[in-house]
Amino acid sequence: MREITGYERKNGKFGVRNHVLVLATVSCVNGVINRISREVPEAVCVPHAYGCGRGSARETQILFRILASLVHHPNVGAAVVIGLGCERANTRDFRPFIEKAEKPVAVFDVQESGSLQTARKGIEAARRMLAEIGPQRRVPMSWEKLLVAMECGGSDAMSGVTANVALGSVSDWVVGKGGSVIFGENTEMIGTTHVLTRRAKNEEVAGKIAGMIDQAEQRTKDIMGPLASWVISPGNMDGGMSTIAEKSMGCIHKGGTTAINQVVDYGEWPTEKGLILQDGPGYDGDSMAGLAASGSQVMFFSTGRGTPAGFPVVPVIKVTSNTRVYQTMRDDMDINAGRLVEGTPMEELREKMIDYLVRVINGEKTRAEANGMEVFTMMTVNPPF
Repeated sequence: MREITGYERKNGKFGVRNHVLVLATVSCVNGVINRISREVPEAVCVPHAYGCGRGSARETQILFRILASLVHHPNVGAAVVIGLGCERANTRDFRPFIEKAEKPVAVFDVQESGSLQTARKGIEAARRMLAEIGPQRRVPMSWEKLLVAMECGGSDAMSGVTANVALGSVSDWVVGKGGSVIFGENTEMIGTTHVLTRRAKNEEVAGKIAGMIDQAEQRTKDIMGPLASWVISPGNMDGGMSTIAEKSMGCIHKGGTTAINQVVDYGEWPTEKGLILQDGPGYDGDSMAGLAASGSQVMFFSTGRGTPAGFPVVPVIKVTSNTRVYQTMRDDMDINAGRLVEGTPMEELREKMIDYLVRVINGEKTRAEANGMEVFTMMTVNPPF
């Protein structure tokens, strides 16, 4: 039956984790966040490099959207927010974005009492919240309540025929169970407009897909000129990739084969079910933040080169495209999709991946979680990569 459980929230959503989040609104208070982390290691503490100085309205909008979405995230049971007081992303302007979180939230500003006193307040609040949400228990959860993110990290020549295809097979299975899947990385869709628009549920969605990819391609050309088709990382090249179109045709496999029902902005929560496309960047860290901020409770991450990176509030399942990386980085990798070219049938690998997904949803830690490899960066402008 593959029954899954989660923590039911007041808004009807379900989390697969029950974290106390400690979040900075600005980089200036990262030291306070780190101090709280040392005193309350059970909390998920998220420092970052943003929020200070000047910025466009668009940049502030994206910043607040991502930070607020972490507070609202179903995997978060309570949150402590730490600001400075004079920053662009100040807590006064941020409060309206989190006032309807329907969970315990505490907000403190360093300039009101100093760093040490604010840290003490944050430590006390985090410990109180851990005690408050600790008694919450898992309850049966419908697959229809699940949003799974599909991320593609540094690819090699095998990614498009093993790991991403395996993710796509899982995507189709989750959608078939009534769940939803979200994937993005707009630069890694350049050259695939004709493929993805055919899968759109209607002309409106097809138009949004085409517009998203065209815009990503134009930004790439504006920056790289005649080298635009080479907008891939050195690691991709070392792994056997040659052009962005080649990488893209492999990357889109992670979305499976079902109809694309909606296109959402970076960090925007979907309103449709099934397969969702996000207009987000290709850079791994920024992309993960956008997918997590869209409310995905768990994430698959394919990699042909190998990376330990996870995400603070979302369990990340690492799937390698080849056996060499899996064996070299066994402490970091969860699934070896390289087995597909060694004789393992797709159906067998998919069943293994779904079984592991169920265990992770029900509380088993991924390698990135167990190793404490959480990474948090975000897109605050519109870069092409």
